[in-house]
Amino acid sequence: MDFGVVLQTNPPASRVVELAVRAENLGFDYVWTFDSHILWEEPFVIYSQILAATRKVIVGPMVTNPATRDWTVTASLFATLNEMYGNRTVCGIGRGDSAVRVTNGKPTTLATLRESIEVIRELANGRSVHYNGSTLSFPWGTKSSLEVWVAAYGPKALALAGEVGDGFILQLADPEITSWMIAAVKEAAEKVGRDPDALTFCIAAPAYVGDDIEHQRDQCRWFGGMVGNHVADIVERYGNDQAVKIPKALTDYIAGRKGYDYNEHGRAGNTHADFVPDNIVDRFCLLGPAERHIERLEQLRDLGVTQFSVYLQHDAKLETLEAYGETIIPALSGPFVAKV
Repeated sequence: MDFGVVLQTNPPASRVVELAVRAENLGFDYVWTFDSHILWEEPFVIYSQILAATRKVIVGPMVTNPATRDWTVTASLFATLNEMYGNRTVCGIGRGDSAVRVTNGKPTTLATLRESIEVIRELANGRSVHYNGSTLSFPWGTKSSLEVWVAAYGPKALALAGEVGDGFILQLADPEITSWMIAAVKEAAEKVGRDPDALTFCIAAPAYVGDDIEHQRDQCRWFGGMVGNHVADIVERYGNDQAVKIPKALTDYIAGRKGYDYNEHGRAGNTHADFVPDNIVDRFCLLGPAERHIERLEQLRDLGVTQFSVYLQHDAKLETLEAYGETIIPALSGPFVAKV
């Protein structure tokens, strides 16, 4: 299992770079960031600094969207970083949440998302693509290599991930929901003749290592509110459609949801996540001592998860990074001996 860390690009940007360097030194493989240009600083500028300060980590957005940048611009950003730093980027992409809603827009359609994935991936892999009536390519980017991982919750988005994604991103760490969603993605891949085992399955969720569970819940409750935005879209779209077997473990908890303030998006202690009950925080996040994290991660690995990425939006960033680097990542890496 690979490990990643998800950072917000809050100023100063140098602090984001410091955390990325620390994560690499502790054994993390990926450094992700939010991509919401009004709420936080522009991530692609910061990726350049992270890549310059590190040796191996792969960087990318969790997640970008097709609406806030022209698709050819997005592809060019990735291809340029790859030319500069040796193919160390990955594109996480979805329909859009805070980046579009803060500017009074809406998430894009799945058809638009599908088209954007084609354009971004082809251009950023040194191939030509048909776009707006022309055939385009980057003459300077022929050696660039980029995977595109699709973030999804709903049935049709999960199908899209299986049909065209190089990977699937699920932003919660509940084993029951994870099992259902991975199965849906794999089924969709098989139906179009793809090898489902060739896909990467990435789970991303807040992780907080320690003993004060009540404090950890309060610090991570924001995540249930954030996920609730996407769940509300699913409920609005599918309602009580009995033909769509969405797990009630995902949808029932938003019954008390009254709205969402994007000024507090992704922030510990926000004031609009009170509707999220403790059991949802416990299921969606990884809390408690290190051994509890290891136990849950072993469950997720057995379900087919190939990467776990830590949302690091709480008041114990360094302590959690250290615990993962010193204890949890080695435990999931298996025993290695110099001589047998």
